[in-house]
Amino acid sequence: MSFDLEAIRSQFPGLALMDNGTRRIYFDNPAGTQVPVCVAAAMADCLMTKNANLGGYFASSLDADRVVQSARDAMADFLNAPSSDEIIFGQNMTTITLHLSRSIGRLLHPGDEIVLSQMDHDANVWPWVLLARDLELEVRWLPFNKESFEFDLDVLDDVITERTRLVCVGGASNLTGTLNDVKAICAKARVAGAMTFIDGVQSAPHIPTDVQDIGCDFFVCSSYKFFGPHQGILWGRREVLEQLEPYKVRPSPAELPWCFETGTQSHEGCAGIAATVDYFALIGQTMAQDQLKKWAQFSGPRQQVHAAMDLLFEYDKTLTNRLIEGLLNIDGITIQGITETDAMDRRVPTVAFTHEIAAPVAIAEALAKQNIFVWSGHNYAVEVVKTLGIDETGGAVRIGPVHYNSIAEIDELLDVLPAIVSS
Repeated sequence: MSFDLEAIRSQFPGLALMDNGTRRIYFDNPAGTQVPVCVAAAMADCLMTKNANLGGYFASSLDADRVVQSARDAMADFLNAPSSDEIIFGQNMTTITLHLSRSIGRLLHPGDEIVLSQMDHDANVWPWVLLARDLELEVRWLPFNKESFEFDLDVLDDVITERTRLVCVGGASNLTGTLNDVKAICAKARVAGAMTFIDGVQSAPHIPTDVQDIGCDFFVCSSYKFFGPHQGILWGRREVLEQLEPYKVRPSPAELPWCFETGTQSHEGCAGIAATVDYFALIGQTMAQDQLKKWAQFSGPRQQVHAAMDLLFEYDKTLTNRLIEGLLNIDGITIQGITETDAMDRRVPTVAFTHEIAAPVAIAEALAKQNIFVWSGHNYAVEVVKTLGIDETGGAVRIGPVHYNSIAEIDELLDVLPAIVSS
């Protein structure tokens, strides 16, 4: 069985919703995706039958313990983490990053350097800028090429110095869609003795993630970007986590991973995370037979999840090609990202564009009236819009299809867009 779009779509109740007789088309996915029935059901079951705090001797608490552990095990499979004890949960990626930055900062000294990227979401920029301000650190910037929308990694050799202690970069841009070679970046940082913090929020929904292969020290993502609940996840390399002092209250456990989880976590969110990974595993098991062979070094859900992500990325690329081709045929539109047909392996389906006359917010509002959901503005990619020179003109329109979207939905957007921008 190959990729079956109808079988996929049937699992997402949100896709069937209509407003005034018009179906919804969700292209707002980079900000948050819809969830399959299995995720909502798992969360509801947790709330109704396993609703207790952890560590007790009674049935509901023991059930809650199992829920949280199943989520850690699932995310270890999703990320190919060596141990589920390295999986840390939090409210979202931004909160986790702000929290962990305090612990990382205790390893740093005035004059040490942090390398940040001009392509990143502000959640992987400003926490580190604030840390640098508080600790008298130096910030060095890795620029991206405004023509290619990619990093020139030769430049990184000049940005990293003997004083570099931390390199922070995103797996994929949440505005331009560029997929970054984080493995190569981590290798360069490792040679310099620097830690690496990878924001995988936008890459994790689209490509297989293997933190061991990437070679990073920290990897953060948010499950609501890949069809799960509103929750953040951090993987940290054990030997690095063990060097950090957790910021926690005194009664909290001192052991990994609980020492980095502030207060009671969302157990229903953990149930949803486990169900989300199960959703991917089922796709791998039923639709990705060819891709399973590529991941023969894994077994069980870990193999199935990575095979599924390979399959889904192949479908993503068909959506991306159709969207980009159509946008390029509309007068006045400039795509702020990679457009070459043979370069779809180097980007995710998130596509941002500007128009020579129409404001991004006006385009987004007009599309919303057609029940086509997109975002406009800077989308928290503050350094990106500044670099591209579009910050003072309203940023960009961002269209973000995922694997439950169809070519027909892409075409519907492309059919109505010319009249919107011309008006």
